[in-house]
Amino acid sequence: MKKATFGAGCFWGVEAAFRQLEGVTKTEVGYEGGFLENPTYEDVCSHGTGHAEVVEVTYDPERVSYEQLLGVFWAKHNPTQLNRQGWDIGDQYRSVVFFHDEEQRAAAERSKAELDASRSYRKPVVTAIEPAQTFYPAEDYHQQYLEKRGRSSCTTSLAEAS
Repeated sequence: MKKATFGAGCFWGVEAAFRQLEGVTKTEVGYEGGFLENPTYEDVCSHGTGHAEVVEVTYDPERVSYEQLLGVFWAKHNPTQLNRQGWDIGDQYRSVVFFHDEEQRAAAERSKAELDASRSYRKPVVTAIEPAQTFYPAEDYHQQYLEKRGRSSCTTSLAEAS
């Protein structure tokens, strides 16, 4: 099993998209990329901790590739929006890939460059690609939030990997 960590705006819908992939064995929402130890949701929303809302994905690389995970990540949000996704504004909603090894770093950089070169967006992709840091799980009520409320998404549709 391997881990992958992605920040793509509000973590609820992103988690739900990753949970649909065969080969993903666990998802957990939380906070990463800041400087405060054990931040709470309220801390992160204060814009004073530097953390992003992220989904940590545990996956079986024999059943799903990191490139497939990147495909869901790119499809699930607008990577040209700096420190926001739609109505959600703030650094906790930034687009970021936290890589866990050199292979993930190279794949994320290659994937970002390909997306930028495809001109799928009118603006450049601003997604940060950074080494994984300490992952702090979010409060229990945030875990599988949409499933607990009988919803499939907080956006219009869930992304499929291509």
